[in-house]
Amino acid sequence: MDGTAEGGQDTQGAVRARDAQYIDGRWRPAAGGGRIDVVDPVTEKVIGQVPAGTAEDVDTAVRAARAALPGWAATPPAERAAVLGAVRDLMVARRAEIAATVTAELGAPPAFATAVHTDMPTAVMGSFAAIAAAYTFEEQVGNSRVFQEPVGVVGAITPWNYPLHQVVAKAAPALAAGCTVVLKPAEDTPLVAQLFAAILDEAGLPAGVFNLVTGLGPVAGQALAEHPGVDLVSFTGSTAVGRQIGATAGAAVKRVALELGGKSANVILPGADLARAVNVGIANVFANSGQTCSAWTRMLVDAARYDEAVELAVTAAAKYVPGERLGPVVNAKQRERVRGYIRRGVAEGGRIVAGGPEAPDGMDTGYFVRPTVFADVAPGTTIAQEEIFGPVVVLMKYEDEADALRIANGTVYGLAGAVWGADEAAAVAFARRMDTGQVDINGGRFNPLAPFGGYKQSGVGRELGVHGLAEYLQTKSLQF
Repeated sequence: MDGTAEGGQDTQGAVRARDAQYIDGRWRPAAGGGRIDVVDPVTEKVIGQVPAGTAEDVDTAVRAARAALPGWAATPPAERAAVLGAVRDLMVARRAEIAATVTAELGAPPAFATAVHTDMPTAVMGSFAAIAAAYTFEEQVGNSRVFQEPVGVVGAITPWNYPLHQVVAKAAPALAAGCTVVLKPAEDTPLVAQLFAAILDEAGLPAGVFNLVTGLGPVAGQALAEHPGVDLVSFTGSTAVGRQIGATAGAAVKRVALELGGKSANVILPGADLARAVNVGIANVFANSGQTCSAWTRMLVDAARYDEAVELAVTAAAKYVPGERLGPVVNAKQRERVRGYIRRGVAEGGRIVAGGPEAPDGMDTGYFVRPTVFADVAPGTTIAQEEIFGPVVVLMKYEDEADALRIANGTVYGLAGAVWGADEAAAVAFARRMDTGQVDINGGRFNPLAPFGGYKQSGVGRELGVHGLAEYLQTKSLQF
């Protein structure tokens, strides 16, 4: 692997990795000699290696970001917007390359890798180019002039499940705000982050404004969260790690933005279109092999229609054939974690009506998990309370709307959810009482401008749209 070669694909179409970190506008050797294997979850073969970054690499990157901060913060918003627009255009031009990279390192089926893992972050990048161009960073309030200024150097730590979207959801608003960034991507999916860094470089982003350090979470990630030169840590991942980062940042009186776990409820009210609600609900959970923090993994159905809903769920789940419509989970550890939860569900009284913990028939290679549907799940059991992060959905019955609301709000999480109802006003009224950050009504479409983030232990702060931009700004007032 060539530390200076273009990231992405070679002339034969094979995805390539860079044996280098992107710091201060150039690809440079890492401080240490450690390497991280990148494994294709379908073939279980190593497809590349990236540096295992050290605290020294992080320090070098943070110093570069601090040195670049005054110039980038002083750049007019319209010029920052123009750079982001150029990045968006390059993402469009390299659409196939991005999708192929995500397929190789995450195992996402090509159509899903294109439509979701590529087109969605491209749209988000475009949205922040437009927001930066139109946003009012200064206003007059009485005898005060109020300014919105960049918070400073951002340490971004991203997960493997949506490896480009999560990077863009942090880097785009931070850059639009005038911040500089040091990114530590997930060690399982670093290749698309390297490709993104190459795109930023090609778009003409000044040296040091964006820096990339690949490495392990307990080493590079912890060094980035603890670094005194970082003003804000933006982290997406597990609630357990989020607590640690929050504690570290709190000790330094450092700002954090945390997008953490979820156990979202899909509430089907009496009279709703049951077939549509169940089919869309199953699709929501099994998308990305269940590796979505906002997935509606708890389906709540009124007792009178519960048995019909179970039958519909079984039929819908049969469409998700492992290796075709359903990709693998990211690695062997995650596969065993998901299978362990399935076994736990059975031990605690859940009834498997589709799938199970066994390997899919005829699939001896690849980190595949059977798409699994549980019925007769009690609200307090492990699989109804903990985030599984795999293609597993639980169906629970409720007696009335008060019971449904109690079950829906009965976890430590509050990231997303769905409500289906024949009466839209009643569905909205129910959604307003849910303790969660984002709710889809009757299958509402994804909106890249809407704020995304959680209540309770699902996180702190918001991503996307103007609310996402605000996370990277601080307020100053001058009195006259």
